[in-house]
Amino acid sequence: MKIPRFLLAAGASGSGKTLLTCGILQAFVNRGLTPASFKCGPDYIDPMFHTKVIGTKSRNLDTFFADEKTIRHLLAKNSKGCSLAVMEGVMGYYDGVGGTTTKASAYDLARVTDTPAVLIVNCKGMSVSILPYIEGFIRFRKDSGIKGVILNQMSPMLYPRVKKMAEEELGIRVYGYVPKVEECVIESRHLGLVMPEEVEGFREKLCRLAQILEGTLDLDGLLELAESAGEYEETDCAEAGKSMLKGQEKVRIGFARDEAFCFAYEDNLELLKELGAELIPFSPLRDGRLPENLDGLLLYGGYPELFGRRLEKNAALREEIREKLGQGMPVMAECGGFMYLHDTFEDGEGNPCNGVGAIHGRAYKTPKLSRFGYISASKKEGTVFGEEIGACPAHEFHYFDSTNCGTDFYAQKPESSRGWECMHSTDTMLAGFPHFYYYGNTKLAEAFLNACRKF
Repeated sequence: MKIPRFLLAAGASGSGKTLLTCGILQAFVNRGLTPASFKCGPDYIDPMFHTKVIGTKSRNLDTFFADEKTIRHLLAKNSKGCSLAVMEGVMGYYDGVGGTTTKASAYDLARVTDTPAVLIVNCKGMSVSILPYIEGFIRFRKDSGIKGVILNQMSPMLYPRVKKMAEEELGIRVYGYVPKVEECVIESRHLGLVMPEEVEGFREKLCRLAQILEGTLDLDGLLELAESAGEYEETDCAEAGKSMLKGQEKVRIGFARDEAFCFAYEDNLELLKELGAELIPFSPLRDGRLPENLDGLLLYGGYPELFGRRLEKNAALREEIREKLGQGMPVMAECGGFMYLHDTFEDGEGNPCNGVGAIHGRAYKTPKLSRFGYISASKKEGTVFGEEIGACPAHEFHYFDSTNCGTDFYAQKPESSRGWECMHSTDTMLAGFPHFYYYGNTKLAEAFLNACRKF
């Protein structure tokens, strides 16, 4: 299968990957192309920026969450009908699991998908020293996959000379430069970036940036690079148990989605649909009651702390959710959704707000990340939704904690001796801070839907 593609990476976080990825996507859209976009790693927010640019859903590709065959399958599946695929790296190019490996790094994704990489180099404060910096990244691994560079924060006067040196001495293609563009900067927040809707003049900023990049980047060259990516056979993903569920009765799942609950992997939602779920969106902020005839609930993460008082004031919905869960309606709740299920949860200023009351305890704000990063989460004993599912890859990233995190699972950090107890798990509930990616273990999604069918 032919999938024109390239990956944008950098030497470190804060090098401008997201801003440049959005600008390049916008420039391609302006040319009438239909790019698909992918984020390396577990991040929810960068794909929202990609979605804002291209008007379709962006996806994650994470080599910790899923095996190589599944990653290639998801790339092929989600690139169908698009002109090309543009991937955005994570952290530094070689930075992977545990801080000591390249597993789940941008390099690992480029390797697994056989995708040419373009290194974004932050040139602030450098001139000739840019060359050994680039050379180190190229030579660190024989199969680095780095086929070109973009020089960020580069002086237009200096650029022609640095480009000449890099191409002659390193044999690497330079795909242009990006001058300092303060008017296009997007501010940071505790989960990486602010939401696209919160950036004043976001569309205008992106259009301005795309206009600048049309003049400073070799976009035609990037398209040629994408076309040079190798072909591979589209292989079927090993989705254990999918055929077993084929033809079974569909189930109606209430899916919380609004400004407070906005973190959901689109591939998770698609897999649930393929396995028989009909996802019915509702807003805990605005809806006075749940949708009718539901068989289960999904409460994913987001920013409930920013809307604490509004969530509290919607007492009728909170009461209905508590009643339904008390009647045995299955629920999966992650991070922000888990906080919402508490007796109380603190808002961004530390004020207590009433929650659903299905989890007895208090979710509270902490001054730093409580637990974060990849984990392998396993039920300590017994079943999940009444079924044996084994270990599930997941990740945590939260500035909040709980007086009642749960003790039914054990979270093991990869490449580390560190771990902790977490999660509330019964035959009808799975709730805690970890975020799960269902393609890492499809048995979790299957067990949830089977519990919904029983209900």
